[in-house]
Amino acid sequence: MNAVTPAWVRIRLRTAPGAAAALALLVALTACLAAAFPRALDRYENAGLARAVDRAGPPRTTFTMSAPVPAVPDRQREQALLPPALGRQLTKVLDAVPRPLVADPGQSSYGVANATDLAVPDRWIPRPSGLPAKMRLVAPNGLAEHSSVREGRLPRATGRVTASTSEVEAAVSAATARSLHVRVGSVIHVPAMSGPPLVVRVTGVLTPREPDGAYWSTMPLLRTPALVEVPSDSPEPPKYWLGALLLPSEAAPALMGTAGTPWRYWRVAPAPRSLHAHDLEGLKSAVASLKSGPGLVRVRAATDPVAQVGTELDDVLLSYGRLSSGITPLVAVAAFGSATVAAVVLLMAGGLAADRRRLELTLLRARGVSLPGLAGRLLAETAVVAVPAGALGLGAALLAVPGGRPGHSVLAAAVVTAVACAALPVRALIAHRVVRVHGPREDTVSVRPSQRRTVAELTLLVIAAAAVEALRRYGVAGAAENDGAPGGSGDQLVSLAPVLVGVIAALVLVRLYPWPLRWLMRPMGRLRGAVGHLSLARAGRTSVPAVLPLLALLTALTTAAFGGSVLAGVAGARDQAALLAVGADARVDGAEALPDGLPDRVRRTPGVRGLTEVSMDYQARTGTNARISVAGVDPADYASLARRTGLGAFPGEQLRRPAAGSGTPLPALASPSVAEKYGTRPFTVQLGDGTEVNIRIAVVRDRTPAVIGTNFLVVDRAGLSRGVARASALLLTGDHLDAGALRRAAGADASVTTRAGERGDYVDSPLQSGAERVYTVAVAAGAGYAVLALLLALLRTAPERAALLARLRTMGLTRAQGRRLLVLESLPQSLLAAAGGTLTGWATVLLLSPGVDLTAIALPSPAVSAGGNELRTDPLSLALPAAAVLLLTVGIAVGQAWWTGRRGSVRELRAGDAR
Repeated sequence: MNAVTPAWVRIRLRTAPGAAAALALLVALTACLAAAFPRALDRYENAGLARAVDRAGPPRTTFTMSAPVPAVPDRQREQALLPPALGRQLTKVLDAVPRPLVADPGQSSYGVANATDLAVPDRWIPRPSGLPAKMRLVAPNGLAEHSSVREGRLPRATGRVTASTSEVEAAVSAATARSLHVRVGSVIHVPAMSGPPLVVRVTGVLTPREPDGAYWSTMPLLRTPALVEVPSDSPEPPKYWLGALLLPSEAAPALMGTAGTPWRYWRVAPAPRSLHAHDLEGLKSAVASLKSGPGLVRVRAATDPVAQVGTELDDVLLSYGRLSSGITPLVAVAAFGSATVAAVVLLMAGGLAADRRRLELTLLRARGVSLPGLAGRLLAETAVVAVPAGALGLGAALLAVPGGRPGHSVLAAAVVTAVACAALPVRALIAHRVVRVHGPREDTVSVRPSQRRTVAELTLLVIAAAAVEALRRYGVAGAAENDGAPGGSGDQLVSLAPVLVGVIAALVLVRLYPWPLRWLMRPMGRLRGAVGHLSLARAGRTSVPAVLPLLALLTALTTAAFGGSVLAGVAGARDQAALLAVGADARVDGAEALPDGLPDRVRRTPGVRGLTEVSMDYQARTGTNARISVAGVDPADYASLARRTGLGAFPGEQLRRPAAGSGTPLPALASPSVAEKYGTRPFTVQLGDGTEVNIRIAVVRDRTPAVIGTNFLVVDRAGLSRGVARASALLLTGDHLDAGALRRAAGADASVTTRAGERGDYVDSPLQSGAERVYTVAVAAGAGYAVLALLLALLRTAPERAALLARLRTMGLTRAQGRRLLVLESLPQSLLAAAGGTLTGWATVLLLSPGVDLTAIALPSPAVSAGGNELRTDPLSLALPAAAVLLLTVGIAVGQAWWTGRRGSVRELRAGDAR
C-alpha cells in the first residue's frame, strides 16, 4: 500500500459516509447470518443426538464389560472380586476408551452380580401367582455416593468374606422394599451351591440420588423390581417378583457360595456432553473398536482374556445417522439458495458503487493510475468498512447462537467479508481494464452473447442436469451414501440442484428477454402517446449486468418455492399420519362398551360436527384360529366418514346387512391381506363373546378409519349380536375440537385421542424441529436478500430515471404519465422474474420430487408413515413470492415518481447528462 492510500481512504469515507454505513450494515448482517448458520446446525444436530441417546436410555447406551470369576485358587479368586482389583481394572478400562468417545467416570461402575436369578423360599415375600420370588445378588461399588439412606443404614462387611460365609448384610431400593414388603431387619434366604442357604439381612432402604443415571438405570433391577411373566398359553400367565439385593462391594466373595454363577462387570457410561453430531463417524468407529476391535483387545488386557463388551450404542448412532442423512441435505438446499442470493447482493452492492463512480474511476485511469494501484485503493477503502463490520457480525452470531464449533462460523464470516471487499475492486478492474472516456453501449436488445459466455452457460447446464439426475436417482440421502459419507461432494452437488436450476433459468431468460421487447416495440410505436413506446425503449436499454438481480430473484423464488413445498409437505405428511393413527379428527375409546348416554354427551360438545359409533372386537378369530380385528358400524354413517377423511371411501349400500332370514352372508369391508386369504367365498368368524357370524368380503380397502393395521374386517353392526354391537368407540369430525371438553364429556373410563394432539407428538427430535426452523429462517433470509437485490437494481438506475423525468417534465409530461412511465419501464423485468420464478419453482419441484422423501423430517420413524411423502408443489409458495415481486416493483416505481415530483427538477437538470 503506497502513501496516498490512507489519505484516499479518509477522503472517501468523509465524502460518502452514507454509502460506507450502508455497506457496513449489509456486511454485518450477512456475516452474522452466515456465521450463525453453522452454529445453529451444530446446535440442533447435537441436541438431536443427545435426545436419541437419552431416549435409548443407559441399558442400551452404556458399555457393559463382563467376565466370569477366574479359575484360580480360592484366595486369588476372592481377591479378584474385591474393590481394589476391580477398581484398578475400571481405571484401565476408562483409559482404553478411544476418542472421540468420552466416558463419564461419575456414572461408570464395577461390581459382581449373579448371572442366574435365585428363587427364595421366604413366603412373606408376595407371590401373585403362587410362584416364589427370585432375587439377584449384586455387589456394586459406590452405594454411599449414589444413594441416600431412607431407613436403617448402609450394609457392611465385617471381617473376611469368603464363599463359605453364612450371613451377609444387604440393602434394597425404596421401590423394591415397597413392592416386595421388605423392611429393615428382614431376612432373606438365598439358595447356596451346597449346604444351608446364605442368610441376607436387610440393614437399609436406599433412595437413588440419580435414578435415571447410568449407575442405577443400566440394570434397572437395582432400583425397580420387576413382575416377570412366565411364558404360557393361558390368558393370564403366571407371574413372580424379581428383585435385587445390594451387598457391600467387600462382600462380593460371598456370591461364589451361591448357585447363581457370579460374574464380574465393569460399566462405562458415555458422557452425554461429549457426544457431538459432527463426530458421528468417529463415534461409530470408537464403539466398533470397543466391541470387536483394538479397543476390545485393550479391555481384555485390562480385565480378563475372555471379557465381553456389550452395548447398543452403535444401533442408536446408526439410527440417528439415518435420520440426519435424510434431513441435512434438505436444509442444505435452503442454505445454498440463501447463500447464492446473499453473494449476488454483495456483488450487486459492489457493482452499484462501481457504476456510481464510473466517471471518477475513468478520470483516475486517464491520469495514469495503474490497474493494481486502482484495485489497491478500492480494496483499502472497502476493507476499512467491511472488515470491522464482518467482525461485528461474527461476534453477534457467536453471542446470539451459543454452542457449536466456532471455526466454521469464523470461516463463513471471513468469506462474506472477502466477497464484500473484492466486489468493488474486481468490478472496477473489469470495467476499466482499458482506458477510455466513453464505454460502449451494452443494451440488452443489442448486445450479443460472446462465445466464452456460451461455453460457461453450457457447462452450468451440464452440471445442473447431472445434479438433478443424481437427486432423482438416489434421493437426498442416497446421494450422500453413494458418495461415501454424509456431507460429501455428491451430497453437496445434489443440494445445489435447485440453485443450479434457478441459475440456468436466469441465463435462459436473459437470452430470451430481448425477443418480446423487439416484438412489442413495433405495435407500441403505432399507438398514440409516447409513454408506452418510451417505457419499452427504456426497458430495452437496460444494461447486460442486470443478469445479477434476475439471478437473485429467480434463485430466491426457486428456493422459496422448493422450501415452501417442503414445509407444506411436512405439515401434510404429519396431518395424514395423524389421521391414520386416529381415524378422524378425534376418537373416544373405551376398554369395554361405552355407556348409553355417552354418544349424545359427546355430540353436544362444542366443535363436534359429526359422530360415528363403532363396535370394536379385537378378540375375534377366523376358522383357522387366526385373530382378526372386527369393527361393527352403521354403513351410511361410516361411508360418509370414510369419504370425508379420504381413508378408503366406499358406497355405504355395499355393507348393508341382507334381509333377515335370507341366509345370505354378512357383507364386509376387508384389508388386502384378509381378502387375499379368504377371497370372496363365505367364511365364519367367531366373535369375542363366543357367537359366530358368516361373512363374505364385498369391499377391499388398504385402510379404514376405525382400525389401525392391515388385518381387519368392517361389517354392519346390525348383523352382530347385541353384546358385540354396543358402541365401544366414537369417531368424531369437526373443526377446533376441544380435547379437554371431550375428556370431560367422555369421563374417566374412556380415552380421548385428537388428531391435533397426535400430530404434535410427531416432532420427535430436536433434529427435526431445528431443521424446520433453520429451513424457514434460510428461506426467509433468501427472500429478504432477493428484495434487497431488487432494490439495488432499481437504485442503480434511480439517478438516470430521475433525470429522465425531469427532462420530460420540461417537455410537458404530467405526473401521472411519469408514474406510468416508471411503472411500465420496470414491469418487463419484474414480469420476467415473477413468471420465470414461478415456472422455475414449479419445474424444480416437479424434477426433484422423485428423489425427495419427507418422512425423515416430518415423522419420528418410517413406521408411522402412510407412504406417499414425496415432495409436491405448494401453490401458495409459487404465487405469493411472485406477486410480492410485482407489487414491490410497482410500489418502488410509484414511490420514486412521487418523490421526484415533490423535489422538483432543478437539481436533475443542473446535474448534466447522466448516462
